[in-house]
Amino acid sequence: MNHHFQDTVRAEEKDEFYHDILDGLSVFMDSPFILDILHAIREYPLLRLGQSLNLWQVSSKKWLLDTLSDIGETEFGEVYILGGWYGVLGAMLLHDPRFSIDKIVSVDIDPRCDPIAQALNRTHVECGKFESATADVYDLDYAGIVGQSAGNGGKPGLLINTSCEHLTDFELWFHRIPPQTLMVVQSNDYFSCDEHTNCAADLETFARQVPLSEVKYQGQMQLKKYTRFMLVGCK
Repeated sequence: MNHHFQDTVRAEEKDEFYHDILDGLSVFMDSPFILDILHAIREYPLLRLGQSLNLWQVSSKKWLLDTLSDIGETEFGEVYILGGWYGVLGAMLLHDPRFSIDKIVSVDIDPRCDPIAQALNRTHVECGKFESATADVYDLDYAGIVGQSAGNGGKPGLLINTSCEHLTDFELWFHRIPPQTLMVVQSNDYFSCDEHTNCAADLETFARQVPLSEVKYQGQMQLKKYTRFMLVGCK
């Protein structure tokens, strides 16, 4: 049998295997989130979604959600997620009953992320609570974003960037954020990844890189290959 054909068959069988698991979970849990994931992987290759849904990625995002809840930051107008990738963090926030969020905008520079993020957030796209956008984070109008977010019934806006290690000119980006903006930022010490041009050696180094006027939380999470750092506070 042709090796390419064998590989194709194995990939299709693997996809069907995971589809069956998600089908089973959706029946047992009656979860719109699981149904949205299932919808997305039926439309797009599981390989592309798999990394964004792996243990380490989801653990880091759950840490973010738990931290926001623990410090009492649970009601927001508009939430902007930079480097939003396939929209997993947006989906987790919108499906979490601890949070009241008017709308999430997930921004990524890669246009291939947009349709997948829309599929993964189908439930909230349909009701206008999720939007994905293709843009460079250096080009966004942050003053406009913060002003628009502040107008949502008095609820604060929130700016999330969990990919600070990817920002080659971090100071340029941070300088464009208006003062008093509520932010969640994450980075890591995974220097061996070529795409990571702005890693931090430790939490203290990351905190110096992000000089917040008010720090509501700072901490770190040890993962398999690296340590992830997180700050929550106002610029």
